[in-house]
Amino acid sequence: MSAPTFQPIPPRPPPVNTEGLLAWLRSNLFADWKTASSTIILGGLLLWFVPQFLNWALFSAVWAPDLKACRAAEGFGACWGVVAEKYRLIIFGRYPFEQQWRPLVATLLMLVMLVASCMRPFWKPWLAGLWAVVLVVFFVLMYGDTLGLAKVETDRWGGLPLTILLSTLSIVMAFPIALVVALGRRSNLPAIRVFCTIYVELIRGVPLISVLFMASFMFPLFMPQGLTIDVLIRVLVGITLFAAAYLAEVIRGGLQAIPKGQMEAAATLGLSYWQTQRKIVLPQALAMVVPSIVNSFISIFKDTSLVSIVSLYDLTGALDMAINADADWKPYKLQGYLFIALIYFVFCFSMSRYSQWVEKQVTVSKLR
Repeated sequence: MSAPTFQPIPPRPPPVNTEGLLAWLRSNLFADWKTASSTIILGGLLLWFVPQFLNWALFSAVWAPDLKACRAAEGFGACWGVVAEKYRLIIFGRYPFEQQWRPLVATLLMLVMLVASCMRPFWKPWLAGLWAVVLVVFFVLMYGDTLGLAKVETDRWGGLPLTILLSTLSIVMAFPIALVVALGRRSNLPAIRVFCTIYVELIRGVPLISVLFMASFMFPLFMPQGLTIDVLIRVLVGITLFAAAYLAEVIRGGLQAIPKGQMEAAATLGLSYWQTQRKIVLPQALAMVVPSIVNSFISIFKDTSLVSIVSLYDLTGALDMAINADADWKPYKLQGYLFIALIYFVFCFSMSRYSQWVEKQVTVSKLR
């Protein structure tokens, strides 16, 4: 019997590289024949559309506020001159032209505070006081009638300052209301639970336009004779209550995801209801629904464009007012809408990216 001979096993192929550009293209764009076909078709459409769009939007566009040049470029070039001609009316609405430095300063202050509030080093107790000061300065600058500033009624506020004001204040006021309503819907007290349920279902059963219409036109009919509330305040309250109802359902979803055993354990340790909610339940529930909360914030920011139905000219309403009133520039409304769409995109994309950063921070805290 002959001795067994050694036969080496043939070498295995090297593992597929999972890092780098080629690996990403292989796994995301050319994983199989279906994915590759979709990539080729969509890529071909983009190669056909993108150069034409860039040529229309950039290379053949008219940037100066020259009406004759815009008419000559019709059909093959965009007329961004309408933005150069009407940008102050679009950004500041009907605010007096010579006083537009005031909404500019007020808006910059608000934006600085928003950015600072999103940064961890500024999460200090004094931030709330600073917000109160900035809001007072904002309204003093916008309304005037003090410190030598001319009075400007709220019905003349508009454009970007009005959009930022309505969205910021409605978000800030809607969140605590939503928190209380969400807790109320899970309360053991029937009266509180029924009241919160009726509020949520009633608000969610009608569109925001109806709420704004009621707040602006119907609500004053129920007020005592001689007593009026500014339309800006009525609209702000309407948006806040509407946003709070939707946000409450988002938070309630997070509360329901917390295991009941954690609350039972907290009760065993002798924690009160509010201590349990503040230290155990709410931190976990809110962390779970960060994307949905930010999604609600983005929706609130965009929904402020509906205030134009009650004669408040936000960014969208100011654009319509600026262009529709001038027949020469009216044919170039598309470029104006693209301009304000870019503004909305910058704000909404910023909120989305901040949401992702918060999610990462929450994930890191869970791993510690």
